[in-house]
Amino acid sequence: QVQLVESGGDLVQAGGSLRLSCAASRSDLVISAMGWYRQAPGKQRELVATFTSIGGTNYAETAKGRFTISRENARNTVYLQMNSLKPEDTAVYYCYGRLYGRPYWGQGTQVTVSS
Repeated sequence: QVQLVESGGDLVQAGGSLRLSCAASRSDLVISAMGWYRQAPGKQRELVATFTSIGGTNYAETAKGRFTISRENARNTVYLQMNSLKPEDTAVYYCYGRLYGRPYWGQGTQVTVSS
C-alpha cells in the first residue's frame, strides 16, 4: 500500500503560477501512471496531466501550453508546474498513481485563482 501526499496549492491571482508536488510514501515501489486530476465545485473530476504507462505524457487541452508535468522517479514524486493560471483553473487538484494495478489518490490540494 502507498499514500500520495500533495502540496503546493494556494490562492493566486490570474496570470500567476503555482507548482504542485505529490510525494509517495514509499520510494521502493514503482508507481505507474502518476499524474494530476482536478475537481471544481459541482463538476466531475477531470484529467489535467499524467504520465502514461510507457513514459509519455498526456495533457488535457485546457492544460496544454500552460502546465508541465515532471517527476523524480527515484523519489516517486511528481510535479505540476502551472503557469498563466485562470479563474477556471480553480479546483481541488488530486495526485493519482497505480500500484500493482490498483489506483491510489491523494487527499487533494486546493488551487484558487482570483480574477
